[in-house]
Amino acid sequence: MTDLLADAVRRAPGAIAADDGQRRWSWAELDREARGWEARLRDAGARRGRAVALALHPGLEALAALHGALRTGSLVAPLDPTLTAAEHGDALDALRPAVLVDGRGLHPGPGGATAERPVDAPGDLVLWTSGTSGRPRGVLLTLDGLRASAEGARLRLRLAPDDVWYASLSPAHVGGLALLTRAAILGCGLHLRGRFSLDDLVALIDAGAVTHASLVPTMLLRLLDARGDTPAPATLRCLLIGGAHTPPELARRALDAGLPIALTYGMTEASSQIATAPPDEVAADPTSVGRPLPGVDVEIDEEGGLRVRGVTLSPGLLGGEPLTDTDGWLETGDVAEWTADGRLRIVGRRSDRIVSGGVTVDAREVESALRAQPGVREACVVGVPDAVWGERVAALVVGGADPDALEGALRHRLSPAKRPRVIRSAEALPLNRNGKVDRAAVRALFTHGPGGPPSPERGAPGHGHR
Repeated sequence: MTDLLADAVRRAPGAIAADDGQRRWSWAELDREARGWEARLRDAGARRGRAVALALHPGLEALAALHGALRTGSLVAPLDPTLTAAEHGDALDALRPAVLVDGRGLHPGPGGATAERPVDAPGDLVLWTSGTSGRPRGVLLTLDGLRASAEGARLRLRLAPDDVWYASLSPAHVGGLALLTRAAILGCGLHLRGRFSLDDLVALIDAGAVTHASLVPTMLLRLLDARGDTPAPATLRCLLIGGAHTPPELARRALDAGLPIALTYGMTEASSQIATAPPDEVAADPTSVGRPLPGVDVEIDEEGGLRVRGVTLSPGLLGGEPLTDTDGWLETGDVAEWTADGRLRIVGRRSDRIVSGGVTVDAREVESALRAQPGVREACVVGVPDAVWGERVAALVVGGADPDALEGALRHRLSPAKRPRVIRSAEALPLNRNGKVDRAAVRALFTHGPGGPPSPERGAPGHGHR
């Protein structure tokens, strides 16, 4: 069995592994706490062939519980503790864990005898994710895949044991899980402060306490708004931005502010990163996500469809369904292109394409045109059903721009089929638990908004939430 902590403890037992602002654990202390969790979980019935569910926010106990659960040989399932009761129940029904750990402690798995049902899954962990289809499913991951991903990230970003990361992404999502496992594999330190806090991040950066952080684009935008023109200290070496498309204008704003950003493209099914552009490459081209990581093969078909293959890929879904074809290729659902110098540029998602009156519209192109207008900070464009055109283009924007003024401005930027037929304003774009823009929620605002279906008039008030 692979033990992720063993090498870190052997290399530097006294080095700081994790700090939550109140306590600091060395690798030896983390190892001791993990062994305690391993013993308690085994006593509760955890073992190979069974599942253990961990519904915990990022923190020292969550880190120790994760490593302890992995040592039992169980299939470990980190769950987002903010799941609704129905979502939580669906996940537990699919996982049938022998043991559940949450904020209240350790409990027998739900379902009585069902909890004792063996799990036959060719993986070490499973992430409960909505995937590209929106249908929740369990994606299996292996420790070997996570180790290969960590090694690829180390080479691409020149990571080292003296790095210290701000870790706020939930381990129920691949970006958060990969950060926790990568820290043990590479021996770097973690600052754990629970869920993302802008105040915590700014304080840690200004104190020179973190060298790296892993953020989604919305977090980067909030950081820029909070810091203004304040230069980042030299101790900050890299902000890894992923989890969703990073608009080039946001990347340029970060570069203008002197932030060392790296852009990455990845997915749960690939154990996190697929391609990554380090800060020096982003400075030269903020539209690219760089080259594929070592050990990851990428192909783009004639229509721009992107597929990947390599040692980091998931062995399949919890129910046994394969994710790859017979040659090991995974269709990502993304549309991409190669730059002239061999870097990867993500153009959009096939599911984000809108067909209006027979014309195919790329939502990202329209979003880019909107964000270029004065007063627009963020934008999300979706297709909504239309009896005449099949779909019509709709846009939700954040900022002080007047929707009617935007309509006039876009006449000079976009052809008629691409221009939004309805534009609404909101205080913020709705986000899912990953911090990504929730396009389904945006679409629902236009199809089932407050008070029923929206009026066809532009500029009807919208509602945003975080």
